Amino acid sequence: MKDVQAHLEKLRTQIAECELIRDLATNPLRRDTFGRMAEHFKVLADQLEYLIKYGKANETFLGRKTQEPFPAGDLNP
Repeated sequence: MKDVQAHLEKLRTQIAECELIRDLATNPLRRDTFGRMAEHFKVLADQLEYLIKYGKANETFLGRKTQEPFPAGDLNP
């Protein structure tokens, strides 16, 4: 579990760095990119916190259990 905690700490550092770069960026594309990266890292960090707290991975993704297939209407051909 120590490795999970270490990875969580690394993610928190990456979140802070992405937010700093986003805030300092003058290029709108770069600002958007680093904002998205920070949000992605936040989702990953939340998942790790859940793992640490409950001792298992959160079994949902986009509101569905990870074992459930996507309905046919949700997929783009």
